[in-house]
Amino acid sequence: MKIEAWFLVGLAIFFGLVGAVYWFLSYEDAGTVMLFGTALLGLLPGGYYLWWSRRMAPRPEDRSDATIAAGASVIGSFPGSSIWPFIAGIGFALVALALVFGLWTALPGFSLVFSAMVGFIRESRRGGTV
Repeated sequence: MKIEAWFLVGLAIFFGLVGAVYWFLSYEDAGTVMLFGTALLGLLPGGYYLWWSRRMAPRPEDRSDATIAAGASVIGSFPGSSIWPFIAGIGFALVALALVFGLWTALPGFSLVFSAMVGFIRESRRGGTV
């Protein structure tokens, strides 16, 4: 995880420097806050990955002496396709739009979110698509 960690920390440093230069050249608050927020979005996961990479055994991708065969193994299982994340996303979008357009979009949004939760639960207990 060292490659990913250093990439994200590098992005955080870059956006932190750009934010500092932007502040001193423009004295504009909103853009500066957004640039420093972007730096934090790189620093938080990058710091977490860096912290874990020092406590874990190095992966084959992180070792310089690793061979291609060392990285070849079973990746794991991937979840099956499901419609419920899409339904939940539409529901959450309607709930968020209720803050802009009025509470009338919250009712269909909450009903879609509730139906997606029920669908997730039924699908996970059956072990397949509903």
